[in-house]
Amino acid sequence: MNILETERLRLRTLEQTDYDGLCGILQDADVMYAYEHAFDDREVQDWLDRQLARYRQDGFGLWAVILKETRELIGQCGITMQEWQGRRVPEVGYLFAKRYWHRGYATEAAVACREYAFRELGLPEVYSIIRENNLPSQKVARRNGMAVVGRQLKHYYGMEMPHLVFAVRAGTAGRQA
Repeated sequence: MNILETERLRLRTLEQTDYDGLCGILQDADVMYAYEHAFDDREVQDWLDRQLARYRQDGFGLWAVILKETRELIGQCGITMQEWQGRRVPEVGYLFAKRYWHRGYATEAAVACREYAFRELGLPEVYSIIRENNLPSQKVARRNGMAVVGRQLKHYYGMEMPHLVFAVRAGTAGRQA
């Protein structure tokens, strides 16, 4: 199901048929450096199942990012509910195949998801929770009108991972960008 479109991208719900495309992204150690490991086949399926469950539970999740020009799955971007300061907050998240880095696709998709969150879902603010060493994703968050509002320590894969918490309120994105 199509969710939204930008000039170069189409975002749609992920489907089981996207498994191989997700493997190409989630099993690349360079792409997954912020997670400290590339996923195995089971972890990719769990990731896909989690998105499908989010669609049913929340009405949104990470969506497939399709490059209009080639109709290829080049990444994923969307809105997921994450824990921060004892509450669930909507996060704009993004993850792209390495060969599509540094072309503006992440920013284009993230801005579209932010606007979707405000206009279609009526959310008052959105967040991006990004590992401190993930400078490219932090740049995308800033281009998406976000500013750092806090820090969070996440425990994942047996490690403590410091994260920065970025946020933007509806109606203020243009002033912060």
